[in-house]
Amino acid sequence: MSIDVVSELAEQLDLHWRTQLRPRLDGLGDDEYFWEPVPGCWTVHRDGGVDFDFPAPQPEPVTTIAWRLAHVIVGVLAMRSHAHFGGPPADYQSWSYATDAATALAQLDDAYRRWIDGVRSLDTARLAEPVGPAEGPWAQAPMIALVLHINREVIHHGAEIALLRDLYTHTHLKES
Repeated sequence: MSIDVVSELAEQLDLHWRTQLRPRLDGLGDDEYFWEPVPGCWTVHRDGGVDFDFPAPQPEPVTTIAWRLAHVIVGVLAMRSHAHFGGPPADYQSWSYATDAATALAQLDDAYRRWIDGVRSLDTARLAEPVGPAEGPWAQAPMIALVLHINREVIHHGAEIALLRDLYTHTHLKES
């Protein structure tokens, strides 16, 4: 039996995106986008600034939906699409962070589309090649390892965002 590895890799993420993650983001509003479930959250600020420190303080701060979306948009998808699929330049320092939920979702949709189209353009030979210097300590890892890593990152952070949405909804139900 022959297996189309590229299709399997893309479909793992795309099925999750279409049926779980992206539908869970529908209706995201600005109050929820910026909601801080505990004091001292890292967030994207309404002026476009973003909280970040390297190394992160311990314990690491809880992050808002805005911060988590920015991480997925920039660090997980856009920077990788730039490095591997010719997407536009992207980095944490120069990114124009979304100051509202609608803009963040548009950025997420664009970054996701670029990534998934790039993955679908791969072939098995490219999956076996090293990812190269853009990935720092992963430079010698095969591209398939990066694709699997990105799948995990999007699924993982998407689940965190979904949980924050649940907490926001249930917290604000009690307030009404």
